[in-house]
Parts: sequence; structure tokens; C-alpha cells
Amino acid sequence: MTDRNILVVGTGTIGEPLIGIFAEFADDFDLDGVVFHKNSPRIEDRPRIQRLMERGARLAVDEAKLKDFEKIGLKPSLMMSEAFEQADVVVDCTPKGCGLANKEKFYKTMDKRARGFVAQGSEVGFGKMFVHGINDEALVPGQDKYIHVVSCNTHNLCVLLQTLVLSDGPDNLVDGQFVCMRRSSDVGQSDEFDPAPVVNRHKENIFGTHHAVDAAHLFETLGLKLKLFSSAVVLNTQYMHTLWFHLQLKRSTTLDKIHTSLEQNPFIAVTQKMSANVIFAYGRDYGYYGRILNNTVISLPTLHLSADGKELHGFCFTPQDGNSLISSVAAALWLLDPSEYTEQLQALTPYFFSEI
Repeated sequence: MTDRNILVVGTGTIGEPLIGIFAEFADDFDLDGVVFHKNSPRIEDRPRIQRLMERGARLAVDEAKLKDFEKIGLKPSLMMSEAFEQADVVVDCTPKGCGLANKEKFYKTMDKRARGFVAQGSEVGFGKMFVHGINDEALVPGQDKYIHVVSCNTHNLCVLLQTLVLSDGPDNLVDGQFVCMRRSSDVGQSDEFDPAPVVNRHKENIFGTHHAVDAAHLFETLGLKLKLFSSAVVLNTQYMHTLWFHLQLKRSTTLDKIHTSLEQNPFIAVTQKMSANVIFAYGRDYGYYGRILNNTVISLPTLHLSADGKELHGFCFTPQDGNSLISSVAAALWLLDPSEYTEQLQALTPYFFSEI
């Protein structure tokens, strides 16, 4: 049997829970080892690094920083050079731009031996764009060694389009308009908080912001060209992203049919709630690492369908890094064995909610 070793690079808002998932579910995923890289030896990070190590994950550091980690009471298991040599799949969770730099500096020198590499939302150009449950069929074994897990809001856009529009045919979308109301910073971050709403530029000539761009490119992996446009604004909250959508359909539908489609999709949670804080609190109380792993949480009372059944408006909430976590796990397990990953992912089913 070939080795199945995972290396996670980075311990931020995506990296830390991802390491926890791989370590806790190592038997379910049939993993031989879970290693994670921590770059900065900060004493304030010591408690959470110790918790990850207690779960069975092994700490790797740069050789030049070994003594600094030991000074704060952390004993790494191996050097980063050794971690690269042993890794079968690398999941990069570093800050914006670092994943692309790491690809050029490290991963390309490993790709003859390692089975693949995964990077997160901001790393456009890293590899094939991916959302688990949307375009798994577009991944080609032996060919797609670099996978780009798109942003959490792009996950939301994609599952809305797939479930509410494209389920009635690939030509059913006339136009899709989205406004991403992004939370300012994660509750685990102590900086980069915006004290008032801040609007984003429409940098993309056709699509507006990167959310629609990424969603359009992701559906292109399935041979679809969609008319999409997104706007974005950062709000002074740390709870959840909120998404407003307006979908124009070629074929009319009904609210009953929409509700049925939403309820049948395991990646979607529905709710009667209309406030982000109470939905966030539900995830804190019942989610894995406090995360809601669904791609979106749709507020049913906000859905509005036009009289002709061809225009749908509504609001939903994006579970931040929760949906990206699932796609990252799925991508890593797919790289290890495309024939087994969907069955292995069933271990996480208890953390998907049908209703919040």
C-alpha cells in the first residue's frame, strides 16, 4: 500500500481546523501521518499548537527557527525539509500570495514524487478551481496535481447556481447578480477590523468582483459559460458573510420546487432565522471547531419569486472557512485516491446541517 501522508502549511483560520480534522479523522481517512508547518515561534500561539500536537499532528519548523520554538516549550517532530520529503499531499493555507510563491519555490520540485498540492481562495492560478459537490467530475486523475479551492463566498455562489438554476438545465440562467456583504475579520483575529462599511471596486470589466469571476471560471471546468456579476462590501461585524442574490431564469419555477431543491442538497442548510449572529452561534455550539461545514445557509423567509416564476431574490449566509475546509479535505483525499474519497468523507456527515 502506498503512503498517505498529509502536510498542512499554515495554522491560521483555515489551517488550524484543517489540521484538527485530518488528525482527528486520520483513521476514517486512512492516513499514515499528519504534519503541519508553523512559521513564527510566538509564545501566544503555544496553547493551540500544543492542542494540535495532542490530537496526533506533528509539528514541522524551519531548521533556522528550531531553537526559537524550543525556547517557548514546543518540540518539533521534524524539520520542514523532512516534511516536504515525506509529504504525499500538501495543503497550503498560508496568507494571500504565499501559496503561489511556495508552488514556484517548493512544490514544483516535489511534484514528481508527491501526489498533489492544494491551495486556498486567494491563490488564483495555482491550479484547477474546485468546490466539492460542484465540479468533482472535472478533476482528472493523474493530470490535476494542483487544485485551487476557491473562496468561501464563491462556494456560496456556486451552490446557489447549481441548485436553484442549473438543476433545470445548463442553459437556464439568464443572469445572476450577487452582493457579497463580507464580515470584516474573523473572531479569532485581533487586527484588520473595519469600523464602518467599506465598499469594493468593480475591478473586473464583465464580472465586477473576483467572486463572480471565480464562479464563472469554476463552471467553465464543466463546459458552462454563465452570465454573472458580483459586488462586495465589508461590514463592521465579525460574525458571518451575508450574500444577496438575484437570479433570472429562462424557465419558470415555484417556491415549493425551490424549497424541495434546497432541502435535498446536503451542502445547503436552510433556516427561518434572519440574523447572522444567531446562525453563527449555532455553528459555535454544534459545528466542528465551531464551524458550519455547509456551503451556504439560506434564509427561507427572504426568498421572493416573481409572478412569472423567473426571477428569484433572497439572502443567505456564508459559513466562512467552513465550506472551504470541506473542499480542502475532499481535494486532499481525492489526490490520495479518487476512488475512495467520497466514502471517506462520510465521516464528516454529522457536521452538515439540514436546518439551522
